[in-house]
Amino acid sequence: VQLQAYGGGLVQAGGSLRLSCAASGRIFSNYAMGWFRQAPGKEREFVAAMSWSGGNGVYADSVKGRFTISRDNAKNTVYLQMNSLKPEDTAVYYCAADRTYSSRPSRWDYWGQGTQVTVSS
Repeated sequence: VQLQAYGGGLVQAGGSLRLSCAASGRIFSNYAMGWFRQAPGKEREFVAAMSWSGGNGVYADSVKGRFTISRDNAKNTVYLQMNSLKPEDTAVYYCAADRTYSSRPSRWDYWGQGTQVTVSS
């Protein structure tokens, strides 16, 4: 599976962004999809994930109620809608794919290249 993440940018605190991740190569609908982020000097951390069948996503406590993960299997794309952004959300955001989802980055086999999100105060 090849993944291409895009949609990052610079936004003021309280603003919104929507990240997209386009997948190709294998049957997208067979894979769980996830979003992770990595701030400078910090480890990569789990943000959100969704199983291959969709439904409700799972979220890190730090983004619950503000971020929403969704997927469109017809477009082979997963989204991360980010609202009420905070400066601490600043990071490079990565999408990932695997057969099942986990909050541990090491459990995911396929990664996109990352897109920078910067939230100014």
